[in-house]
Amino acid sequence: MSVAAKPAPETTVTSDGAGRRTRLRQYQVQLLERMQAARNNAGARVNQLGVMIGQERFLLDLTQVGEIVPVPAITVVPLTQPWYLGLANIRGNLISVIDLARYSLNSDTAIGSDSRVITFANGLGFNCGLLVSRVYGLRHAAGMEVSGDRLRDADANEWAPLDLAALVGDTRFLHVGF
Repeated sequence: MSVAAKPAPETTVTSDGAGRRTRLRQYQVQLLERMQAARNNAGARVNQLGVMIGQERFLLDLTQVGEIVPVPAITVVPLTQPWYLGLANIRGNLISVIDLARYSLNSDTAIGSDSRVITFANGLGFNCGLLVSRVYGLRHAAGMEVSGDRLRDADANEWAPLDLAALVGDTRFLHVGF
């Protein structure tokens, strides 16, 4: 018995933002499906989201990540720490946007075309997002070599694990005002 391949659904390329939004939504749905599969799998810590913050590479546990969104308009909040960039409206929710490079590495994360905001998962109970220079996508951490407190992939890139739950528990992180 042979199975006929289904033709791929036709997609139209539009020059306006509707096509870009549709592709972004499809990507987010695929990422959400992968994240849910990872949460249901005993090896959920094997696949992690690789991001660049400032000039450093980090691995985020998928169970701690909410959404990946393009950098929205950020409203500056007076009398806050320099690493607290301000508030952004993401799908009707006010999210605090943090430059973690400025917070912990004493450097800035440059905002460019590859920059994104990674929101914290709802389970962390914290409406916050991190500004990242670039999203590398899913990384298979189990296949990486341990090098001190970092991991090294097959291309010799070093990755530092970043625990968002621990970050939420850090009192310095919680006090954004002067």
